[in-house]
Amino acid sequence: MCTMIAQQIKIDGCGKGAQGWFNLREATVSYDHPFNAPFEHALNIDFVNEAEGPGSRVAVELSAEAARSLVASILAVLDKAEAGGHIGQ
Repeated sequence: MCTMIAQQIKIDGCGKGAQGWFNLREATVSYDHPFNAPFEHALNIDFVNEAEGPGSRVAVELSAEAARSLVASILAVLDKAEAGGHIGQ
């Protein structure tokens, strides 16, 4: 049995939902039972802007392996961008 593990953070970005693009202000990362993915447990990421209502949400459910690969890819791309001078110091 797994108890949900969750962490909410403030973010700054944009997401695209059914009604088009919207500003993102928060993200919740959790490890729990997914709603749709065919796994017993999943790493779930909800990108939201609560001020804009329930339509301003993008949800992702990933296997643990896929989540780790995504994190590694994100860090690798940011490292390359920083090394190339694209990210300010």
